[in-house]
Amino acid sequence: MSKISKKTKPSKPKAATQINGQDIMGNEWAYSDEVREHFFKPQNFVTEAPKDYNGLGMVGSPACGDMMKVWLKIDSKTEKITKFFWQTFGCASAIAATSMLSVMVTEKGGKTIAEALKITPTDIIKRLSGLPSRKIHCSVLGDKALEAAINDYFQRTNQKERIKASGSRVIDKELNITDKDIEQAVKDGAKTLEEVQQKTKVGLGDPNCLPEAEELVRFYVEKYY
Repeated sequence: MSKISKKTKPSKPKAATQINGQDIMGNEWAYSDEVREHFFKPQNFVTEAPKDYNGLGMVGSPACGDMMKVWLKIDSKTEKITKFFWQTFGCASAIAATSMLSVMVTEKGGKTIAEALKITPTDIIKRLSGLPSRKIHCSVLGDKALEAAINDYFQRTNQKERIKASGSRVIDKELNITDKDIEQAVKDGAKTLEEVQQKTKVGLGDPNCLPEAEELVRFYVEKYY
């Protein structure tokens, strides 16, 4: 758990399979230059848990491929996030999105907790100059891990009244996917369970939740379409 999977570790020679924007099979590189930069040279990535932190968040499950762990160092006086370390099991998009998020949170002296909580997956995607639609869920993992780490900081510093409740119901307990995530996927154009899974991966972590997820998809499709 303390080390990233060899299959997804950025330093492994995936780079050698791309030449001038194409892979060795001649296929176009599907990601932006910003994604490429953060995948091959991830910022604030660690292979072992740091010692200097006061907020820890984790979402996802290594069993289904995507997992993210975030450590924060927060200045108690200014509430600025001065350090953001992370690990992830996942694809190029997950690595790049978390790397970019770590930069966004700590740049220019660090964002305050309030500012960091306003960062959305859309903000991350814009800074990466886009992601393939089937990879949007990767930026959501970073967003949730950041929020979990901030909640952990509130817990450690006895500020339980500030812990942010999601106000939603968790459907996939392994990936922490809520009914709101499914609703948003439908609002973004997904009209079948399979399309919602492409956006959220619901059910890949906890297959037992699929009947409930499918029922929610039908409900939201009826509601919005």
